[in-house]
Amino acid sequence: MTFEDAKKRAASLCAEINYHNDRYYNQDNPEISDYEYDMLLRELENIEAEFPELITPDSPTQKVGGSKGEKFSPVAHAVPMESLHDSFSADEIRDFDRKVREVISDPEYVVEPKIDGLSVSCEYRNGVFVRGSTRGDGVTGEDVTDNLMTIKSLPKRLKNAPEYLEVRGEVYMSVATFERIVAEQENNGEKPFKNPRNAAAGSLRQKDSKITAKRGLDIFVFNVQAAQGIEFTTHVQSLDYLTELGFPTAFYNSFDSIDDVLTEIDRVDAHRGDLPCDIDGAVVKVNNLSDRALLGSTAKFPRWAEAYKYPPEEKETELLDIEINVGRTGALTPVGIFKPVLLAGTTVSRATLHNEDFIREKGINIGDTVLIRKAGEIIPEVLSLVRHGSSTQPYVFPEFCPSCGSRVVREEGEAAMRCTNTDCPAQLLRHLIHFVSRDAMDIDGLGPALLEQLLSAGLIKSFIDLYRLEAEPLAALDRMGKKSADNIIKAVEKSKSAEIYRLVYALGIRHIGEKAAKLLCEHFLSIDRLFEASVEEIAEIDGYGEIMAQSVYDYFRLEGTAHLISQLKQLGVEMKPLEAKAKEGMFLGKTFVLTGTLPTMSRKEASALIEQNGGKTSSSVSKKTDYVLAGEDAGSKLTKAQSLGITIISEDELLEMLY
Repeated sequence: MTFEDAKKRAASLCAEINYHNDRYYNQDNPEISDYEYDMLLRELENIEAEFPELITPDSPTQKVGGSKGEKFSPVAHAVPMESLHDSFSADEIRDFDRKVREVISDPEYVVEPKIDGLSVSCEYRNGVFVRGSTRGDGVTGEDVTDNLMTIKSLPKRLKNAPEYLEVRGEVYMSVATFERIVAEQENNGEKPFKNPRNAAAGSLRQKDSKITAKRGLDIFVFNVQAAQGIEFTTHVQSLDYLTELGFPTAFYNSFDSIDDVLTEIDRVDAHRGDLPCDIDGAVVKVNNLSDRALLGSTAKFPRWAEAYKYPPEEKETELLDIEINVGRTGALTPVGIFKPVLLAGTTVSRATLHNEDFIREKGINIGDTVLIRKAGEIIPEVLSLVRHGSSTQPYVFPEFCPSCGSRVVREEGEAAMRCTNTDCPAQLLRHLIHFVSRDAMDIDGLGPALLEQLLSAGLIKSFIDLYRLEAEPLAALDRMGKKSADNIIKAVEKSKSAEIYRLVYALGIRHIGEKAAKLLCEHFLSIDRLFEASVEEIAEIDGYGEIMAQSVYDYFRLEGTAHLISQLKQLGVEMKPLEAKAKEGMFLGKTFVLTGTLPTMSRKEASALIEQNGGKTSSSVSKKTDYVLAGEDAGSKLTKAQSLGITIISEDELLEMLY
């Protein structure tokens, strides 16, 4: 590779890795697997090793992936929360050992499982938990004390504790809890979490600690960051002390030889299923703390520790059957039923087959042997066909809905088959669950089980009937009583005054999520105006395309929609028009996208300033964007803006425009 080729590839990799860092660390919503990310980072490391002059201070190889964020108060870490360098082979672990022995003649190592969660710092004064923070960029994190207080396994008071103690741990969501929540999300027609790590990170970074408490998070503590009133000579000694204090710690063992370390890495891999949480590798650490001080750290990693990352596990199994699930929007999703196989520590027997095209393109038939793996180490997915069974035939997608028997259709340009019956029982329950959900009408107490009861008892036949419920028949249901019934009636009444965009989102219009519903209502202000809007008018909304605009238009042209809205109005659902945004100001008609960390303002403060002066903000860069307000670590949005020729401004330039 020439220097110029290396320079171009390194720049491309930096932009790509920074984009995925933002998705992973800050949005808790990754687009690629950990393994794919690790390979991108390794390629950049190799290029920089060959061409050291390409290394820059802001390279992803030189800094921790996250940022300090804007949701919570910043916390400056007294002891930096460093990342770990990754190895993917026994030779690389031996190379780590060789480098350690260049400084330390006879090192002892500790091997621990690498928990796949969110790294946090917890501080105690005189045995009382006083503050907890995320890692952030390693130097500055976010104060998440209230949310950490909801984790039952984290001690809040310590007996015989030192004057000051700071520990580092990994917050995680157990596999069992994750699977339960995902099942609830799928049943509710919600977008499910991708894996336990992102579920844990998203749950810990909630502004409302009540939401965090419901997620059932746990923690493993694996390091003493700082202590006053007690000293340690080895890492094992500190871990033993943490265990005595009541902290949950994962298993750990010490070894004198690197051969024994490699054997232990394999043993940890074999016992991944023994832990309640997901792990993605093993960590090798020098045990003696004074040896660690001699070894020191690079700009990003300690030289006394190395992470061994396990490759994604893949296994063959037989496809026994294909079931069809009917979703809230009527989409029919094929689910593969497999001969149970142990994969990444858990038994897998089901996985989505996505749609008819996926089955046809893979050439999969019932009775075939397929290759499966866990994407993100938890969600089972079918990779490929291994071989056909002895007498299998191509799978034929059903022509009729398995729930109601109505004909199914596939609309032009879509991969999904859909049930044509809007009163399909499978759709109705999921629609009801969506309607009452927190982000929609937020009717507390009406969970999936109770909604099923209401349907079975004939008390409701659509979500309109929720507003006709009476306390007495409600109280007569199993496991209900007068107090519970009264609370539900109050919650239903309260929902009548919900913001109009919540109702629009609750209606379940195809392609329209919560944000799209809010944009729609901010543009048209009232429900009556939506009935009059043309496709072209709807498509003018920044963030909307033809498909979304057509979907909204079609929905408000249905005869049933007008009847439904009329009934809801008669039942007292207020549908208050949103207040019009500023109609004057120098930014009137201008759209801004904000990215990166601004010098003196949060992005929320900058957005408010723009909107106060007639402008609007969007989360994505498009041809409709007028300005991109960019701060430090701007990432992929800045790159896209540059490619589209959009004007990029700094915070100072924004203020100059205003003042």
